[in-house]
Amino acid sequence: MDYKKINAPVNTVTRDMIKLSEETGNVYETVRIIGKRANEIAKEIKSDLDNKLKGFSDYTDQMDEVHENREQIEISRFYERLPKPSLIAAQEYVDGEIYYRNPAKEKDNIDEI
Repeated sequence: MDYKKINAPVNTVTRDMIKLSEETGNVYETVRIIGKRANEIAKEIKSDLDNKLKGFSDYTDQMDEVHENREQIEISRFYERLPKPSLIAAQEYVDGEIYYRNPAKEKDNIDEI
């Protein structure tokens, strides 16, 4: 995911959930879709950050030898400034970038055969 191209707001935005749920017809299903996508985004951001910071870990560090690493600080600040995963997921939902399906609503359900 290219985090520099995210157009999600950084601050909390009040959204009309009734309007957002017009596509699914159920507010709770819409919240579940956005929540699951937010969890996926959070895991992706965490693994990306861990991979970038893995190179900075020095296993021989002692408590007396703590030093600042400017590049590590900049990477951490970049990730701290990103919008929260729930805001990114909500923006993706609004933009129609999330694929979802509900097997219970599909007509080709196995129980009907």
